[in-house]
Amino acid sequence: MDLAALAIFRAVAREQSVSRAAERLGRVPSNVTTRIQQLEAEIGVPLFQRDRKRMALTPEGEAYLDYVERILNLADEAQQVVNPGGPAGTLRLGSMECTVASRLPVPLARYNRQWPEVTIELSTAPTRQLIEGLLAHRLDAALIAVPEGEWWLGPDELDKVAVFREELVLLLPPGHPGVERPGDIQPRALAAFAPGCTYRMLAEEWLSGLGTLKGRFALQEVRSYHAMFACTAAGSCFSVMPRSVVELLRPVAPVEEKALMTVDTYLACRPGFATPAFLALRDTLAAFSNLEGGDHAAG
Repeated sequence: MDLAALAIFRAVAREQSVSRAAERLGRVPSNVTTRIQQLEAEIGVPLFQRDRKRMALTPEGEAYLDYVERILNLADEAQQVVNPGGPAGTLRLGSMECTVASRLPVPLARYNRQWPEVTIELSTAPTRQLIEGLLAHRLDAALIAVPEGEWWLGPDELDKVAVFREELVLLLPPGHPGVERPGDIQPRALAAFAPGCTYRMLAEEWLSGLGTLKGRFALQEVRSYHAMFACTAAGSCFSVMPRSVVELLRPVAPVEEKALMTVDTYLACRPGFATPAFLALRDTLAAFSNLEGGDHAAG
């Protein structure tokens, strides 16, 4: 087993195709097929279920892929730390959907111009899933929202630095009367992301403060802020999201809003993670922070 073989296995698993993986890796398909067969022979179990259309992982292949991701990511991290030079290599960055939409485009464009040798692999997920990815070495860094008190995250599990502050607002259908407490909300469903989203958890806590969540409000899970906004504008739901996202979506349809609370977004990594690519990203995000001290603090 070597790192090249593991990289080939990962590419085929991601592409679900030998030909697409070969094109991505700059190899001929026959070479990729041979390396996969050699790896399976070495391990002693089939890693793929083969048919004419795609290469799907077997249950053993799924389990093996998790280890392969961690091994390759650690090897890349080790290379960058031992022989740092300038920022280079791959940086696997996870982020909440709202941060990608409203905060990252301009900073990442600057980062790409300044450090073209770095490839950022960007993925989105709720905070809980991002933390799992960090701890499992599937991600190098992530932009997360951690509630005050951090009761579900140990104080030493991650290194974190606050980079953005978001104002969460309650969104209501157009023409909805003013709301002072959860009981004033007329729609009977909260549009929210799947479990693991910090903003959903905070919304549920606010709604259940007077014991009004269970039996009064249902949950309608959606996959995007656009869907959340549309459901609210249509009058079937209400929702909670950052004001920075509301400003992006406001031209779509009118809604009513009420400020609820502020929540910080943190750039998080495993303790001690300090590759040049990550440190350069941390500095870039700090320059665009809306917290005190950022170059764009007034934004």
